[in-house]
Amino acid sequence: MKKLPLIFFILLIAFGCKPTSDKNYNTDIEQGTSTNQQEKINNFAIIIHGGAGTILKKNMSDEKEAEYAAKLEEAIKVGYTILKNGGTSQEAVMKTIQIMEESPLFNAGKGAVFTNEGSNELDASFMDGKTLNAGAVAGVTNVKSPIELAIKVMTDSDHVMLSGKGASIFAEEKGLEIVDPSYFFTERRFQSLQRIKDREKMELDHDDKTAAFYDADIKNAKFGTVGCVALDKNGNIAAGTSTGGMTNKRWGRIGDAPIIGSGTYANNKTCGVSSTGWGEYFIRNQVAYDISAQMEYKKIALKEATKDVIQNKLTALGGTGGVVALDKNGNMSFEFNTAGMYRASMNDKGELLVKIYKE
Repeated sequence: MKKLPLIFFILLIAFGCKPTSDKNYNTDIEQGTSTNQQEKINNFAIIIHGGAGTILKKNMSDEKEAEYAAKLEEAIKVGYTILKNGGTSQEAVMKTIQIMEESPLFNAGKGAVFTNEGSNELDASFMDGKTLNAGAVAGVTNVKSPIELAIKVMTDSDHVMLSGKGASIFAEEKGLEIVDPSYFFTERRFQSLQRIKDREKMELDHDDKTAAFYDADIKNAKFGTVGCVALDKNGNIAAGTSTGGMTNKRWGRIGDAPIIGSGTYANNKTCGVSSTGWGEYFIRNQVAYDISAQMEYKKIALKEATKDVIQNKLTALGGTGGVVALDKNGNMSFEFNTAGMYRASMNDKGELLVKIYKE
């Protein structure tokens, strides 16, 4: 009889430790589950951003807030419709980003920020998660849709990145729409350049308070990039990013947006990522690729990977910004260390989420 409690205890441990399949996973995009326990939660999905930075409700009028929300909704619904109708993630990413490239609200295409010389130099990149093929352009000044050109570099050339005049020549040869550089001009962005130039001309006091104010003004000139990640019904992930770079940039500066692995990355084994923020830090950290690598090699969930890369690694070096990411099972993540990020998502059920501020 004394053996009965021991036998009961052994059986209790054996059955209590038996692995179970937890189907009550959280589908909230702010959550995640371990990649080796995940099940498909969305047959297709799409997630976008319109830039991250010091975006505060107290500085935003109701009218402007509604304008941003409406444009984010318009853009993501274009991509969602393509995916719903069986279209490819490549097409969904391109068409969605083009809506934002054509809007002066964002720092991409029309409405791009100005360089120190008073021109607009545009960067973009795209990656296909199925083939790991990619295309990118940098310093483009007369191509209406940089994201379309990036995709064309991927599909119609032996290269990954083209820049400047050569990229424009390639675009013309491939029949892409060429515009006069004045197409990208907006008074709002031009005045932003003038304000920064005025500050440069000032003889700054060297006290910490003045320096900190100046630094903050310069840092906020780096944000506004747009990006999109999509998963189609065939299980293929694509990611794209497009930007005008940073206000007052000089010497042909190129940020992370056209750098595969920094601003954009996609791999059907893991996830797709589009970045926005202070590009130099995203390049040093290889942010987009690092998220995918952590998922592949550490076998962790999307949310855990994005949080570690943005909140720990990027923040530790002083970098600011964020990412939108979407994994092979349809899990989505917004992750940023700034006051806000223009963002939206839609799943295969048609559920729309649009947010601006940190909540």
